[in-house]
Amino acid sequence: MSENLTIDDTATLWSTQATERMPLLVLLHGYGADENDLFGLVPYLPEGIAVASVAAPLSPPWPMPGRSWYPIEGLDGRDASHVTAAAEALLRWLDQTGAEKIALLGFSQGGAVSVQALRLAPERISAAIVLSGYATPGDLPRDPELQELRRAVFWGRGTHDDVIPPELIAHTADWLPAHSDLSGRVYTGLTHSISEEELRDVTQFLTRWLDGLAD
Repeated sequence: MSENLTIDDTATLWSTQATERMPLLVLLHGYGADENDLFGLVPYLPEGIAVASVAAPLSPPWPMPGRSWYPIEGLDGRDASHVTAAAEALLRWLDQTGAEKIALLGFSQGGAVSVQALRLAPERISAAIVLSGYATPGDLPRDPELQELRRAVFWGRGTHDDVIPPELIAHTADWLPAHSDLSGRVYTGLTHSISEEELRDVTQFLTRWLDGLAD
């Protein structure tokens, strides 16, 4: 896999073209999905925010449809360096938007990439929403800076999610409280998906984020 990944901006879906000076929320889909997958959340999100749903830079192995941020198959599946490469591609794409107030919302793989981007550029990402995702093990150079900044992070997951390995959940449960201003919830009976209850919590989190930007 090439470590110099590129996000296809022609595939990006935007909620509005009037993005100048607006806070930006970037949606990062999961494995085997694409930019259309999370875009349906837009009507349920707070007003006054530009939303961009991007397509991951890789194609998963045939016959899996959609896109992927990094491989999960093979001996190096979920390798942290691949997650970092995807996050670096996302940050390069963000450079092109000119946005100054940025939050990320990622599902599954997209959640892992959201956390990794926050770790790589804590001064650029002010909030992250991690749905059915995780933080990759290992240290990154700017982790201490992120620990000092205490960026707002929402982590939501279901009790019946059997996709993310338990050891990654356990690591994330230790790592996120130490490196962020963490809020979140474990949803009883929820599988590897997003529920209406979780979406309401996400909307409340984003509303607080927007209110904080106005202070």
